[in-house]
This record gives sequence, C-alpha cells and structure tokens, in this order.
Amino acid sequence: MKSAAAKSHASSNANRLRIIGGRWRGTKLHFPDVAAIRPTPDRVRETLFNWLQGDINDSRCLDLFAGSGALGLEALSRGASAVTFVDRQMVIGKYLRDTLQRLHCEQGAVVTTDALTFLHRQVSPVDIVFLDPPFADSNVLSQACALLESRGWLNTQAWIYIECPAQINLAADITDWPANWRVHRSKTAGQVGYHLVRRLTTSQSE
Repeated sequence: MKSAAAKSHASSNANRLRIIGGRWRGTKLHFPDVAAIRPTPDRVRETLFNWLQGDINDSRCLDLFAGSGALGLEALSRGASAVTFVDRQMVIGKYLRDTLQRLHCEQGAVVTTDALTFLHRQVSPVDIVFLDPPFADSNVLSQACALLESRGWLNTQAWIYIECPAQINLAADITDWPANWRVHRSKTAGQVGYHLVRRLTTSQSE
C-alpha cells in the first residue's frame, strides 16, 4: 500500500507538463488537479508542431477547451503572435493567467467561459485552432466545428487541430462537418486520434 507521501508525489507528477520546443523549451508547469484535464502527450505535441512548423510563427491561435494550456503555451513558445485560451473552470483560468505572468508573456489572453458560448461572441479570426473537447460528448466537437466555420472564426486556409477518440472518422462521423474542411494529417496514439485539418476556400473545395 502506498504511503500518503508516495501518493502525493505520484499526483504531483501526474499534474505536470513540459514545454518541448521554442523559447521556453524544458520549462515545467504544474497544472491544477482537475479530472477533466487531459494534456496532449509530449510526442503528440512534437508531431503536431512539426506539422505546423512552417505556419506557427506570427500566427494568431485559439486554444478552445484549454485545460493545461499545453497546446497554446507550446504555440507561444514557438513564435505565435497571440493565443486566446478558453476554459470554463475558474481554477484553470487562474492557473493560465498565473503561468503567462510567470513566463512574462503578454501575447496570451485567458477567457473563462464555456467554449461554445465563447464562439457566439464577437469574432476575431485566427490562423490556427486547437480543439480538444471532452471525449465523452461528441456533440460538443460537432457544434464547435460548425460554429468555427459558420461564425467566421477562421482565416482563409486556417489550420484546425483536433483530438478525439481514435475510432472517430472526422468527415464521416461528425455531424455538420464543414464541407470545405479537409483532413491533412492523421495519427493515433493509443485510444486518441489526432488530426490536422485545413480550411479551404469555397473554390478550392469544389
């Protein structure tokens, strides 16, 4: 049986992540012990930002369902010009603000609200969206995709990164999948599927 100290140490390690590239490479962060937080693993982030390496610099990004902030913070570390982090939990909002302050970063903004509610706000189009909603409700992913496109959140040829259960086929299984979105890259890591999607112009998608 584990001692209380051992359990505490295990929990502490479970709530840590490491920025893996850019100006904050190697920086370790301790995020809140919230059950809903499921940080993108290091090797998945490494693959994603290899995919995005020609587009991340000076990009404007939106990190919906931000949680640990791993994706948005990695983007800022690698040269994104601005990242908006959205999460509905107050404790996560505080952690993200404190983290940005600790990193002396003024290019990050934190909005504490439900992600779908946020997408109904006044639009500020972005180049890259990180979309990692709760796996238990596929309807949330469908609604987020539809709102990103219909509300005008995406710049021309924006990238959308999606994490979801590995068995989901995005274009086939997601209700209201935008007709001008094309899956550019896809991989799986255990039970997780991760995908880089490109928004095409209307003429490109015809």
